Amino acid sequence: MFNGLKQDIAAVRQRDPAARSNLEVLLLYSGLHALMLHRPAHWLYQHKRFFLARFLSQFARFLTGIEIHPGAQMGRGILIDHGTGVVIGETAVVGDGCTIYQGVTLGGTGKDKGKRHPTLGKNVLVGAGAKILGPFTVGDNCKVAAGAVLLKALDEGCTAVGVPAKTVRCGDGSRPDNSLLDQVHIPDPVAQELNRLNARIAELEEHLARLEERSSS
Repeated sequence: MFNGLKQDIAAVRQRDPAARSNLEVLLLYSGLHALMLHRPAHWLYQHKRFFLARFLSQFARFLTGIEIHPGAQMGRGILIDHGTGVVIGETAVVGDGCTIYQGVTLGGTGKDKGKRHPTLGKNVLVGAGAKILGPFTVGDNCKVAAGAVLLKALDEGCTAVGVPAKTVRCGDGSRPDNSLLDQVHIPDPVAQELNRLNARIAELEEHLARLEERSSS
């Protein structure tokens, strides 16, 4: 248990430049507190103490503003940065080393029973306000940009942007640096499509100009 706590604290120190000491992280970081309270809640849930598990998770929500269902499976070395408004559903799985910013929802799309929430692989980064909805897998080392609404699976090393989210970049499988989310220099799928249309229009205009020259001559 203590080794796991050390991993969680180390993740905060590594990825949050505002964290100045282990003691500060342990005492003052709500994302860490939510994870600490989730561990016993998940144990109670696994042992079919559903009421006590849900009671503890709701207590954690009251203290931190972060709601993690006791059935969710949370890995180690996770950073929930700030965390206000984060909601993680019952059948969600969050892999080791993931980074989750405030306002993120790992939710379902209906009232179906069974697996209905997403699975995040290792080292996935989810930007502020992003929504990942449905029982699919987001591969290792992926990035989901701030404000995106992801409704389908992502292959390993991909970046998704927009509403609904589109894949704008896929890596070669190597592990990228997800220690910080660059929310400025992420490709804009709408701008990319407009650029393609502009290029096509310019090509057609040039073709028409050549036809006009031929007909006039």
